[in-house]
Amino acid sequence: MKAWKLGLTTAAILLLLSGCTSRTQNIQLQNTNAQQALVIQKQQLQIDALKKELENKKKAKVRQSAIPKPPKKNIKLKKVEDNNYSAGYMYPEAKKKKPKVKVPTVTPATPTTNSTLMGKPECIAMIGQDKFDKYTQMFGSESASIKRCNMLKAMR
Repeated sequence: MKAWKLGLTTAAILLLLSGCTSRTQNIQLQNTNAQQALVIQKQQLQIDALKKELENKKKAKVRQSAIPKPPKKNIKLKKVEDNNYSAGYMYPEAKKKKPKVKVPTVTPATPTTNSTLMGKPECIAMIGQDKFDKYTQMFGSESASIKRCNMLKAMR
């Protein structure tokens, strides 16, 4: 009988200890879950704050681009004369800037004499009769077609 009581008490103790350990493990898991949930909430708050900052920056950029920039020139307005219909007042001459003209330099490699220009038979031999007729019709004269042939020859 003693063995039976001993077995029963050991079983009861083991059951009691196993219940306690599983309960303490559950409590530890609940604590770690709560800590992780707090960390996640803090991170979510940081993410939300960063999103708001980014939206504010985008709005500020939109506001800045909506404001027109001031003109670079100082524009002076003229006095308006409602009853002056003279041609000088109604149609003033605009001040035009003179364009800069580059003086072309002649190099020895460029042909300057008419001896290097080709004639009609040479042009037809180079591009063919069909294209020569097409250029003549397009440009309006045979001399223009020959000039085109000279340009094509110079590009080669």
